[in-house]
Amino acid sequence: MTKKSKSSAQWLNDHEKDEYVLRARREGYRSRASYKLFEIDEKFGLLRPGTVVVDLGAAPGGWTQIAVNKCGPKGFVVGLDLLDIEPIEGAMLIKGDFTDEKVLAELMAVLQDRPVDLVISDMAPNLSGMREIDQPLAIYLTELALEFACSTLRPGGALLMKCFEGSGVDEIREVIRNNFKQLNNFKPKASRGKSREIYVLGRKFKGSSI
Repeated sequence: MTKKSKSSAQWLNDHEKDEYVLRARREGYRSRASYKLFEIDEKFGLLRPGTVVVDLGAAPGGWTQIAVNKCGPKGFVVGLDLLDIEPIEGAMLIKGDFTDEKVLAELMAVLQDRPVDLVISDMAPNLSGMREIDQPLAIYLTELALEFACSTLRPGGALLMKCFEGSGVDEIREVIRNNFKQLNNFKPKASRGKSREIYVLGRKFKGSSI
């Protein structure tokens, strides 16, 4: 077995034993990432009954499930991803790239002029393991999410997105400081210990546009 094969086998073995993977299977969530959003919401109270939420990079749907459960029947949740997402009761799902004008137009049509309260993004590139390649791609995705949020959020709204600590992240934080009144950084317990991921939260959107 090659070194890479051994590493992959070890990852798969660890994944199958992971407490959040097992919990997700028991509780009917589509991914362990559901518990990241659950923990973040428990701390910051982002998801309330009636909240209008856009979930970018939503596949396989774990965050969308949490949002639907927390926002209730009076909420409005839209999940968008390049990949297929199995239907989720209580959510509108769109397949496509939100940087595509046609897909963005479809998203805006679904929202029907509803003011967006919260944009959430767990987007990440397909990681190669080479930081010099992965980090610029990750920053690009956060920039897209930030630009989208600043063009759709209502004043007072919030943006939550995944970042990977490294080059470019401090610049992202600075843009958030300029457009939101509050900035928080948080690493949930469900994040893998060795992961560089951090969740950056901007609250109380000023209503400006970057």
